[in-house]
Amino acid sequence: QVQHVESGGGLMQAGGSLRLSCVASGETFRSYAMGWFRQAPGKERMFVAGIDWNGDGTYYADSVKGRCTISRDDAKNTVYLQMNSLKPEDTAVYYCAAGRAGYYGASPTNYYYWGQGTQVTVSS
Repeated sequence: QVQHVESGGGLMQAGGSLRLSCVASGETFRSYAMGWFRQAPGKERMFVAGIDWNGDGTYYADSVKGRCTISRDDAKNTVYLQMNSLKPEDTAVYYCAAGRAGYYGASPTNYYYWGQGTQVTVSS
């Protein structure tokens, strides 16, 4: 069974940085594209960033472009999301998931094996 476990969230000050991690188990990690999403209270789950199976391709939401970097370490079965210049509007639960058939775009319906999420709270 495929599982993803996110970590690295917490309470941060605006302008700070953090790195989220998503560790995969039960899958051939290197064959999957991966994505990060976030969901704020009362809002839909929104795409943040995606990365293809070998790390050559990445895609970002406009809201985080230039502030976030997605990367992967296949030796550790881990995908990362580095977030810089944090803003209060980055406050959300952050989730990782695997993309179906190599997908790493913005539609959450094309992802599966969602993790439980990690909370990021940014104070002003």
